[in-house]
Amino acid sequence: MEPPSSRSHVQTPDVAHQENAGFATAFPAFPFDTAPEILVEDRRWRSYVTNPERVVKRALAACTAIGLQPGSVVLSCDRVVKRLNGTHRGKYKPTNVLTFEPPPGLPGGDIIFAFETVLREAQKAGRPVSHHLAHLVIHGSLHLAGYDHHHAGEAREMEMLESRLLSRLGVPNPWKPRA
Repeated sequence: MEPPSSRSHVQTPDVAHQENAGFATAFPAFPFDTAPEILVEDRRWRSYVTNPERVVKRALAACTAIGLQPGSVVLSCDRVVKRLNGTHRGKYKPTNVLTFEPPPGLPGGDIIFAFETVLREAQKAGRPVSHHLAHLVIHGSLHLAGYDHHHAGEAREMEMLESRLLSRLGVPNPWKPRA
């Protein structure tokens, strides 16, 4: 991995705290003895999400019943995700989240997020970045558990499961238009 960006958008702590108000307390405790490694590679995540590690842990905890949990979650940037997306998928552009399955017979897997893309999507949708991050953690976990969205039926099933898991966390349904 490349080092985190030295540029950082600074948001007042009050704004970040208000964005996450009630969010952290709505999560169950992480149920595993061995929690996945969570790396905040790009420090700009902390300007928009208070305690991003906690948001990730709680979203993963909501997914425990569906199967595979990642070995690591990396909060990175568009530059790193673009490079990985090009190398592993032949798509030379950033995407919000990449999920890498573990080698056969090994536990874990990796979920990597692109800061700028996640921020842009959250702002466009008018949602807190912490809610969008929780949604994408669940989305990546579902991919590790074998869910996909290449066909309409698969996509609908995955969206419905994401909505149910997010509701356990007090996060509004991202598929329902906001009033």
